Amino acid sequence: MQYRKLGRSDVKVSEISFGCWTMGGLNWVNGSPNGWANVNEDEVTAAVKAGLDAGVNHFDNADVYGNGKAEQMLTRVLERLGVVSTSVLIASKVGHFPGTAAHAYEAAHIRHQCEQSLINLKRDYLDIYYFHHGNFGPKDCYLADAVVTMNKLVAEGKVRLVGLSAYSADDFERLVPHVKPTCLQSWAHAMDDQFIRPGSRVANLMAQHGLSFVCFSPLAQGLLLDKFNPDNPPTFDEGDHRRNAKKFTREELLKLKPKLAQLKARFGPTTEDLAAMALNYDLAQPNVACVIPGFRNIGQAVCNVQAAGRYLSPADVDFVRQVLAS
Repeated sequence: MQYRKLGRSDVKVSEISFGCWTMGGLNWVNGSPNGWANVNEDEVTAAVKAGLDAGVNHFDNADVYGNGKAEQMLTRVLERLGVVSTSVLIASKVGHFPGTAAHAYEAAHIRHQCEQSLINLKRDYLDIYYFHHGNFGPKDCYLADAVVTMNKLVAEGKVRLVGLSAYSADDFERLVPHVKPTCLQSWAHAMDDQFIRPGSRVANLMAQHGLSFVCFSPLAQGLLLDKFNPDNPPTFDEGDHRRNAKKFTREELLKLKPKLAQLKARFGPTTEDLAAMALNYDLAQPNVACVIPGFRNIGQAVCNVQAAGRYLSPADVDFVRQVLAS
């Protein structure tokens, strides 16, 4: 396992880190599904151990993942493994769980959620605390106070580094000068690399400000692993955010199938081969610090960490990009 610095800080994260969204299980916020199928804590414990044994040192969490359940589960799992929480890097986020606030970026709510995340994680500080999205209210009316509050949390020692997660280049470009984050986070995978591709607006923004990128969904929610059968498309429970997503329909899976066949022919036919290709595609892009694939069990965790060091050549990167763009 290799490690990369986050922005201009001295914090180094494992190139392959672990995302904890699945730990929250099925979930809803304001009536909308935003979870995953429930997980077994014993299986998650074995998976986290496999990650730690392979050198994973960074776990990405959020208040909205199970509305606190994912943070609490990560804490229990680390305790079961005898791991001191502060020996690893833990990130959390605020923004998608509004509680009783009019908006999740109300200053008092940010502070409350930070304190609650610290209670859930049994820690005195968060290594990274992200604004989870780019909606700061009409005309960014909550932005100034939100930034002041975040900076106070840093000054108080409750947050080491500030992160910014968003879902459009417009949001990143508008917010980075105000938030002044150390790292950015959004989806990034070989089927949609708009934020990390060299020459893109966000890639240029990162170069300008000395920022790093943390890639969620690097496996495109399993689509890049060729795990779904077009003749028997997956179904998802109520409370799973993937339910009714177009990308899991028979039509979309049929379009993807021949492209995956080309990737298998070049990189190998196994799930592990495809995972290594997908994770290292992201890691080959400039300013990417790490990928944070999710996991449900030890098999998925091992599949993720075995990709460490299996870097792609520039020709490999071009090949992947051309195949998936066709």
